[in-house]
Amino acid sequence: METSTFLKYFEGHSGIAKVVKKADAPPGEQIHLHGLIGSAKTILLAKIFQEIQLNCVVLLNDREEAAYFYDDLNNLGFAENTLFFPSSYKRSVQYDSPEQENIVQRTGVLNLLSTAEKPYFVVSYPEAIIEKVISNDSLETNTLQVKSGDKISIDFINEFLYEYGFERVDFVYEPGQFSVRGSIVDIFSFSNEDPFRLDFFGDEVDSIRTFDIENQLSKDRLNKITIVPNIQNSSVEGDRISFIDFQEQKSLMFGNNLNQFFDRIAELYRQTIVSREDENIAELLLTSGELEKQLKTKTVFDFGNDLAFSPDERIDFNTSKQPVFNKNFELLGTNLTEHSKNGYEIFILSSQEKQIERLQSIFKDTDVKVTFNPVNFVLHEGFIDHELRACFYTDHQIFERYHRFKLKNRKAQREAISLKELNKLHPGDYVVHIDHGIGKFAGLARTEVNG
Repeated sequence: METSTFLKYFEGHSGIAKVVKKADAPPGEQIHLHGLIGSAKTILLAKIFQEIQLNCVVLLNDREEAAYFYDDLNNLGFAENTLFFPSSYKRSVQYDSPEQENIVQRTGVLNLLSTAEKPYFVVSYPEAIIEKVISNDSLETNTLQVKSGDKISIDFINEFLYEYGFERVDFVYEPGQFSVRGSIVDIFSFSNEDPFRLDFFGDEVDSIRTFDIENQLSKDRLNKITIVPNIQNSSVEGDRISFIDFQEQKSLMFGNNLNQFFDRIAELYRQTIVSREDENIAELLLTSGELEKQLKTKTVFDFGNDLAFSPDERIDFNTSKQPVFNKNFELLGTNLTEHSKNGYEIFILSSQEKQIERLQSIFKDTDVKVTFNPVNFVLHEGFIDHELRACFYTDHQIFERYHRFKLKNRKAQREAISLKELNKLHPGDYVVHIDHGIGKFAGLARTEVNG
């Protein structure tokens, strides 16, 4: 079963219809979505998004929770519309350890939203939201848009890049670098995961492509690009506002126990002011009071029970958790048989066809006569929807396997040593490890480290 067919199953759901109706109302209402369990939350958002086509910002209480929510939306077929908005730092602003990969991803989100031609989901967490962002107007002022066919000199681009702190190198390999080789200009903008290659014919931009820094081969041909400096750097001039206020167009806000979100923002603010020896740091941070005030101007839906606001309305859902079976397939068979007898339709979600075949074989061996619908993708948490009279079980919960979320992250690819490089090492060669220091290579079995 494909995602489009799967989502059609939820058409006519009374709770979803009520949320869609509230989403169309004037902003300012606080609505409690009561009784939503597991990945029923992401399915609800997917259906709302299909109906109303507005930006939806999802505020969750930590990076892991946000990452699983983001992964669910991708698996439901919304990868082109789903953005993950991270902190600029490896952990959080209080430790003052910027992470370049995060800065690029964060800048890319802001750039997409500022030039949006379609609506997006944006999924985030307190460590990201506490950092103020550059305003839309300031972002436009500090960026350069280039289109294929533009009349623009290489000297002008060179001057712009120097002015905004880009470093000229022979070959670009990280954001904030550029190179000029004859009529070709390579630029690694902070708004894109891959660098841009501009090919000039005189003072005209003849073509624009992205390319792979590992092999220098072209990837995608583009008509226009936006070159963005490191806007997280405080030296870049511009007004600093909250990410909530950056959403100039109408947007819906979703949270899970928003009171906990506010508490985390307040604690991060306190810890950062104490730990950072920077008298200007407070100007770059959002307080929980400011966030509360800004959310009161938006339509806010809270999935949890630890609410930050007194709700104007409560919309009830009748869902429950996927039971824990502890790999007891007799127990699983009994559960599915009972639900089938009571008129429940059974769906089992798995990204691996072999797992579905394995389950069918187990049911055959244990003489369990139950029919289920295989769904060829997976969500984070299974659930039962009693209104639809349907069970949506995930294979990793049935087999008690760890389900890992997937985030777009090219840092590991760039920094990982390849097998080809590894095979070139000889016992006795010195190796530098980012965490463990300098060591002596002792073969593929072990490496002596003296950090």
